[in-house]
Amino acid sequence: MSVEIWQLWMFAAVIFFILEMFTPSFFMACIAIGCAAGSVAALLGGGVAAQLLLFSLATLAAFVGVRPLAMRYLYKKTKNVLTNVDSLVGRTARVSERIDPATGQGRVVVDGDDWKAVSEGNVAVEKGEQVEIVKVDSVILVVKISK
Repeated sequence: MSVEIWQLWMFAAVIFFILEMFTPSFFMACIAIGCAAGSVAALLGGGVAAQLLLFSLATLAAFVGVRPLAMRYLYKKTKNVLTNVDSLVGRTARVSERIDPATGQGRVVVDGDDWKAVSEGNVAVEKGEQVEIVKVDSVILVVKISK
């Protein structure tokens, strides 16, 4: 069983595509595209110079054309996704203990979790009212009465 040069090029392309899975930057994929082009040149009977030329041109074209498109569409920049307590801002909650600015007391429940709360503008809010979370200050939620 003899191995032909086009098979070696294709084997290299597969290896580079597999390596791309571990380095998601489309660097290895561009080289794999070049290897596949070298394989086609070898399969069509091109000499070593033709294979290397096609490999180089295809790799360069992939770096210039494919990589920027792939990076733009597959790794879209998203707005800052709020997580943890920061994701509470803008949500509604129910007052579970009267919010009293004079005593500093007050609690709200959001998604079954009970939080210490203060009202925006130091306004008293009665138990049972629905409020909107305006900001998170450490472990204290700043809320305002929902409209």
